[in-house]
Amino acid sequence: MPIRLIDSRSARQLPWKNGQGVTLELAIAPPGAGLDDFDWRISSARVASGGPFSHFPGIDRSLALLSGAGLRLNMPEAVILDSHNPVVSFAGELEVQAELLDGPVQDFNLMSRRDRWRQRLEYRELEGETWLDCSEVLMIYHLAGAALECLPPHGQRQRLEDGQGLLLEQETGRWRLSSGGNSRLLLAFLQRLES
Repeated sequence: MPIRLIDSRSARQLPWKNGQGVTLELAIAPPGAGLDDFDWRISSARVASGGPFSHFPGIDRSLALLSGAGLRLNMPEAVILDSHNPVVSFAGELEVQAELLDGPVQDFNLMSRRDRWRQRLEYRELEGETWLDCSEVLMIYHLAGAALECLPPHGQRQRLEDGQGLLLEQETGRWRLSSGGNSRLLLAFLQRLES
């Protein structure tokens, strides 16, 4: 499968399922799927006010903070999403009420159908280099900081700036990630479950 460069500045804008905001759709499978029939979806959204999250029964969700002070998620126990706890995972069918900690935030949202996929979202800071093993689907997303150099086992080096990502599907081998300064990134791993 080809490696796709994803840029948040050119992502498709779609209304939230609950109609209370707009999301940037970074990637979805299968291509052209909607909110009721996707296998997995990666998106980003600006949250400008508190309120309920959309319901997604049967979906696992992982949320990361891209910018802003953070969110308090009441589901029913309170969980804080902020710079100290930059990734939160929860079931899409939960009743979740969000409260802004101090002004609007931008988030990153990984969702997958629980009976078909296993997902993991990681926040990392990189200074120097590291090696990364591919999963069935992997997105490397550059949040902020120094540009990120991504070198595949075979092929051309890719450079990521703020708000850009690489979507890797069916890739094998180890990728080398390197940064000349400090890079903040998100890694979204998706693995299909055995049927």
